Amino acid sequence: MLPDINFIRVFYRKDTLVGTVQTDPNTHCCVFEYDTARVRDGFSLSPTELPLQKGIFHADPDLYGGAFAIFEDSIPDGYGLLLLDRILRNQGMTIKDLSPLQRLAIVGKSGMGALSYVPVMTGFQKHAEILGTGPLDAIQDEALAILSEKSTGDPGLLYYNSANSGGARPKAVMRLEDGSHWIVKFRHTYDSPDIGRNELLYMKTALECGINIPRIGLVKDKYFAIERFDIGADGKRIHTATAAALLKTDFRKCDVDYTNLLALTGYLTQDPAAVEEMFRRMVFNIVAINKDDHSKNFTFLCMDGKWELAPAYDITYSPEGTRGEHATSVFYNGNPGIDLVLKAGTEIRIPEKRCMEIINRIESVCRKNLPKCNFLTPQL
Repeated sequence: MLPDINFIRVFYRKDTLVGTVQTDPNTHCCVFEYDTARVRDGFSLSPTELPLQKGIFHADPDLYGGAFAIFEDSIPDGYGLLLLDRILRNQGMTIKDLSPLQRLAIVGKSGMGALSYVPVMTGFQKHAEILGTGPLDAIQDEALAILSEKSTGDPGLLYYNSANSGGARPKAVMRLEDGSHWIVKFRHTYDSPDIGRNELLYMKTALECGINIPRIGLVKDKYFAIERFDIGADGKRIHTATAAALLKTDFRKCDVDYTNLLALTGYLTQDPAAVEEMFRRMVFNIVAINKDDHSKNFTFLCMDGKWELAPAYDITYSPEGTRGEHATSVFYNGNPGIDLVLKAGTEIRIPEKRCMEIINRIESVCRKNLPKCNFLTPQL
């Protein structure tokens, strides 16, 4: 059995106290209070959920099991959650047996972004960053064996190497000798052997379309690698929040619309260029047939109290989606046409002429680079 956790102290960059999370004994939901110094000198962790002010915040009992969305953002999903569940099952437990505070204590100081949680649940944070490329084939083989249930393997080792990163595909963190930090992605059992090269193609095409992406590469000619944007060039952690957390929604429900993302971008950044960038990503996902465009695949960064749209990631060919539709809809249409795309742009004050310029450029680049496209405009 894991120890009970009565409270969690939340830290920014591991040394600055942000506040404290506890469980309300009456509702069994989480409550949070900012540290006094944080209210005076800090910034809000989530303007939509925890605005920077004095007083006690109560989590919504109908969301995240009574936990706060911004802290649940630190919990791994998909592959990481599967590995964590395997570790817990070896101890006679499951994920469902954990309280929200125990989940945060397991993340401890090893999560993505700038938040860390104390006390730390020992035995879950000793991940070792990989230097070089030697162990990657072994990690791929072990991940496939566990995912296909051909081996119980060592889920702990894989979990440590993934550093609580999200997504369905296996991942590992890598720190290069130049000090840069990367995430290396491996294939799942249902992926083709060339999944890494395909993702590289789609990300390069997005860049050519004018979309902001991190540095990317291919390791050993098969493993897609992307530089982490939650760690700055100075090595300091950057506070991140996904659209799912900021909108307080479960990304698995696919209940977010691109109009929500456009409005959220404008509200947080107050930057028309960032809103146009979100519109560009919407158009690219539709044209390039990336239907895995759920709300955890859009992230915002907070740089010294100023919010900005994080670089794009997890862009690839994904035709299945949710029942054949995009995870994020446009005016709640999962396979929108140009009329709804233009309406989404003009209603957020992007001129229709500019919307068409973006659409035409993206379609031109995708037609040249990608094998399959869903064109919004008639093709001659």
